[in-house]
Amino acid sequence: MKLNYRIVIFALAITFGVVFSIPSLLQTEGGKKITLGLDLQGGLHMLLGVKTEEATKSRIKSITASIKHFSERNDILIDGLTFDEGTIKFEVLDSDEIAKVQEYLKEIDGAVVSLNNQIISVSLSPEEIEKTKKLAIDQAIETIRNRLDQFGLSEPVVAKQGEEKILVELAGIKTQEEEQRARELISRAAKLELMAVDEDRAARVYNMSASDAAAYGDVILEDAKNPEVKYLVREIPILDGGMLTNANVGFDQNNRPVINFKLNAEGAEIFGDFTGKSVGKRLAIVLDGKVYSAPNINERIGGGSGQISGNYTVLEAKDLAIALRSGALLAPIYLMEKRSVGPSLGADSIKASLIALIGGFVLVIIFMVIYYRAAGVIANIALIANLFLLLAVMSLFGATLTLPGMAGIVLTVGMAVDANVIISERIRELIREGKSMHKAIEDGYANAMSAILDANITTLIASVVLYAYGTGAIKGFAITMSIGILASMLTAILGTHGIYQMLESKMMKSKNYKFWFGIKGQ
Repeated sequence: MKLNYRIVIFALAITFGVVFSIPSLLQTEGGKKITLGLDLQGGLHMLLGVKTEEATKSRIKSITASIKHFSERNDILIDGLTFDEGTIKFEVLDSDEIAKVQEYLKEIDGAVVSLNNQIISVSLSPEEIEKTKKLAIDQAIETIRNRLDQFGLSEPVVAKQGEEKILVELAGIKTQEEEQRARELISRAAKLELMAVDEDRAARVYNMSASDAAAYGDVILEDAKNPEVKYLVREIPILDGGMLTNANVGFDQNNRPVINFKLNAEGAEIFGDFTGKSVGKRLAIVLDGKVYSAPNINERIGGGSGQISGNYTVLEAKDLAIALRSGALLAPIYLMEKRSVGPSLGADSIKASLIALIGGFVLVIIFMVIYYRAAGVIANIALIANLFLLLAVMSLFGATLTLPGMAGIVLTVGMAVDANVIISERIRELIREGKSMHKAIEDGYANAMSAILDANITTLIASVVLYAYGTGAIKGFAITMSIGILASMLTAILGTHGIYQMLESKMMKSKNYKFWFGIKGQ
């Protein structure tokens, strides 16, 4: 027997497979492990709806804030800047500036601009409204997925269903507290706005109605800690969370959790300009329509950073920071359907799948040994190595194992030995033709290679397509199939060839074709 590079690589692959699959097989405390999907360990299934019409209102409000900043930045005097659900209106006091304003408005995607005397109206085209609604759904899916990833759940399923629905499946949610926390994180709008307090009328806020405030271009907002406390703020925000780049949990001088946030370059510029000309006034930090703090501006604040303080726990602050980092939802979402999936189904599914896996594995091993003798034993060694490699790679990447994924493993057992069947048959054919043992083995691998590669590559392409366009359980099936195919090509082609080369001298001496390949030689 002699070592060769193939057998060394095969031995390293087996070692890798055993070492990294042990945490999953033995469920040790340390090490990376395969996580079970919703259908195997239970969890939460939700169907969410998206209020897409709110996305259009939010877009109009954001454009209004941009127009206000543009006019102030360029010293253009405008009056009566107001907006409703679909239209922004304002008057340009200097007619010479109208062309400049119109030029700016042309840069806004989908804006429909009309001029009547010196009053400009801005609305969104029907195509832009539909585009905004579609974007709200796509953004909601991405935002929810980002939040859940940062929440710590492994591979949550977040997918579009129909036109305006979102399917969310969370594996491992077992307690009411975990469910409530996940639901709050998903549904939280996390809309951050920095709004100017109307200092001229702030003292009258408790004697004003919403319509009275609207007449002055203001809105009345509640304090987040105490709903009895009211603030009168300008309806058009200084800037919003769309300019947020980061948010992290910190602690104030009293060791209470706060959220430190940072703005992008545009936001930092707007923030600096506003604070520079508003010294002595207050700036309200508003999150989801509630005022978390309204500090006095003592000096110009550069750098584009700020802080949100509130009466919340470290865990609540962490979830809020996650929501802010992942971005505000363009449109509110609401729960349409919810059901909890119990782990009993998972236990039954795992048991049935294990029986199928072990049963299929044992039958394949028995067949290979009976039919191919020593060659069957070598193929079975490659099959075992393939399973260990599959589990190791899935564990290393923290992959989620679903019921279809387990079906993929069962199917991989059959596919992994298929390459060895093709190779063994080619070798047997050449031996029957009178070729020497060495020639039969080398030519057998060479002749079988194209068939093995064609079969595996086409199956791999199908698996990649399933993963790219599938969702949830389909992705789990595609992942296990892809890893299994790649592992089988390593073990079946490289590994078994290395074993044959190592044993070749012994095989040549014995010339016992019946023992080695289950046939009679010439």
